[in-house]
Amino acid sequence: MYEADDKMITIISDNYNILQSLGSFGINLGFGDNTVNEVCKSQGVDTGTFLAVVNFTINGYKNADQIKQLSIPTLLQYLQASHAYYLDFELPFIRRELSEALDMDDNLAVLIMKLYDEYARSIRQHMKYEEKTVFPYVRSLLDNEVQGDYGIETFSKHHGQTGQKLKELKNIIIKYLPSSGLRNNQLSATLYDIYNCEEWLSQHARVEDEIFIPAIRHLEQQTRQNDVSMKISNMISKGSDSDSLSQREKEVIVGVVQGMTNKEIADHLSIAINTVITHRRNIARKLQIHSPAGLTIYAIVNNLVDISSVKI
Repeated sequence: MYEADDKMITIISDNYNILQSLGSFGINLGFGDNTVNEVCKSQGVDTGTFLAVVNFTINGYKNADQIKQLSIPTLLQYLQASHAYYLDFELPFIRRELSEALDMDDNLAVLIMKLYDEYARSIRQHMKYEEKTVFPYVRSLLDNEVQGDYGIETFSKHHGQTGQKLKELKNIIIKYLPSSGLRNNQLSATLYDIYNCEEWLSQHARVEDEIFIPAIRHLEQQTRQNDVSMKISNMISKGSDSDSLSQREKEVIVGVVQGMTNKEIADHLSIAINTVITHRRNIARKLQIHSPAGLTIYAIVNNLVDISSVKI
């Protein structure tokens, strides 16, 4: 497992396929003998997040506690840059290679190109969905502006491998496509790139499944906790609402907080039970608080009861 004090060049020398990850993180070459931490800091990349992705892609290492400390903006940058590389460079590059290697007068070659275009279209649709739906949702979480019922579990349930057409393409080329010596060399080189492309896509999907999705689940939990805290804070800040309550309504709240039933409150205040029910309905409407626990917090904050007299 690589650590922050290891030299960046060491990681690259041991694992040349990490070169693509450097570009996706926005790390430029020319970093000399600097350590991972020095390179990341100088290029504005969160070191822990970089190492989490690198160690996972190299040897599958994943730390649940580390997931909670990842930089979500750095992860987003990495995933978006990976999409851009794949959609804007890798897919068009392989298509050009195929076109040059195939005899387009051959009907089988035409079908192969059609199969590749279908594959490219499915990948583009998948990644564009993430760009238009998933990533904006994550940014809204970071900004505490979440609206609607969308959650990362929706993405997780529909997130699967999209490389079946690529496997079909490889098998057709290997098994059925006749070629001359020159075309055979071109097809072999193209197949090599297709295999690398398939491996990269699989790795990309694993990073999303095993690092990105768990990190967003944790962010969602934090957001929900913050939302609850904000609601409690708002309720406390509305202490002036107690002025809109009648004295009798305040007495009913005290009775509820002390665990009395409606009948017990009615007997204690010498009023009818239907009157107690009406008071409770008015209290809920005025305060927008419907639970005994919520009324207890309200009563304590507004000095209707002493906290020492409340059974928690």
